[in-house]
Amino acid sequence: MIFLDHAATTPVRREALEAMWPYLTGSFGNPSSRHRLGDEAAQALAWARDEVAAVLGCRPGDIVFTSGGTEADNLAVKGLALANPRGRHLVISPIEHEAVLESADHLARVHGFDVDRVEVDAGGVVRPEALERVIRPDTTLVSIQLANNEVGTVQPVAELAAIAHAHGALMHTDAVQAAGWLPLSLDALGVDALSLAGHKVGAPKGTGVLAVRGRLPLEPVVHGGGQERGRRSGTENVAGAVAFATALRLAEAERADASARVRDLADRLIARVLAEVPEARLTGDAVDRLPGTASFVFPGTAGEAVLLELERDGVLCSSGSACAAGSDEPSHVLTAIGVPAEVAQTAVRFTLGAETTADEVEEAASAVERAVAAVRGIGA
Repeated sequence: MIFLDHAATTPVRREALEAMWPYLTGSFGNPSSRHRLGDEAAQALAWARDEVAAVLGCRPGDIVFTSGGTEADNLAVKGLALANPRGRHLVISPIEHEAVLESADHLARVHGFDVDRVEVDAGGVVRPEALERVIRPDTTLVSIQLANNEVGTVQPVAELAAIAHAHGALMHTDAVQAAGWLPLSLDALGVDALSLAGHKVGAPKGTGVLAVRGRLPLEPVVHGGGQERGRRSGTENVAGAVAFATALRLAEAERADASARVRDLADRLIARVLAEVPEARLTGDAVDRLPGTASFVFPGTAGEAVLLELERDGVLCSSGSACAAGSDEPSHVLTAIGVPAEVAQTAVRFTLGAETTADEVEEAASAVERAVAAVRGIGA
């Protein structure tokens, strides 16, 4: 089996499993309890908060542990917009993850916010001048992802954040797909809030983080006992937080070497597919993209049929975002960057991981050629 769907999820790191095990067994206490087991859990949670903050270059108090990237995005968009009464105007891009799109839609439907979707170019990039055209004096929040989960396009977030701040707005970035591949310093990115998901870096599913500047008011979306400094109620997942911190720290330590190696492998895959598969097109920005992402459309096929042929050949990949799996609708990301709906439904996404080998990439490229030819032959 050749697994080239790392954007959907990654295997859990052994180190993360070993780090979390004590907090699932002997040290199982509730961190809010005032006894020895509670203290052990509280200390572990504090350690995890410190570790994550060190990677993000922020204060430990800025870290809010969540159940994943979706909750982190919901808390960022709804929480910042509702708690900051500057205005009721939001700016997002049309290629955001559904967690941001649906959160913005909720604010529009339920709370009367006005939402603008800033234009993206054919590569999926939000240009600074495009943001300048839509931002307003009453804009309270701009939310633009750091890297796209379907086509891998990397956004100029620092430039966009500077524009947002110049107009008095806050800036949030969904960095879920960028973790382990791009620098995540809040200061370097210039953002006020940043979302992460543990299962993208080798932690278990159901773990995540919102980093949000502690000075900012944040309306919680989960109410209860006031954990996480009142920003996210519910007994903390101590074992998950420890696993998340361990995996994120390891991913950051490996990032530079892994990114360079995986980019080279992805470039090889892209070159072979474009050379050997008639009419194949790369989607997303050819240069400003995540190192391991190679997303194509194959006109004259059906993406799902190509995926089935690839799986028969031992190659596992996807047709786009795992969060939209099962939908018959064309990708909102691809249609936003100008891909016709019927062509968007031929999309296949390959996402490499740090453990992907050169032999696997060569085998996958050959499998793609066979799969597309087989599907086109069926339809002929």
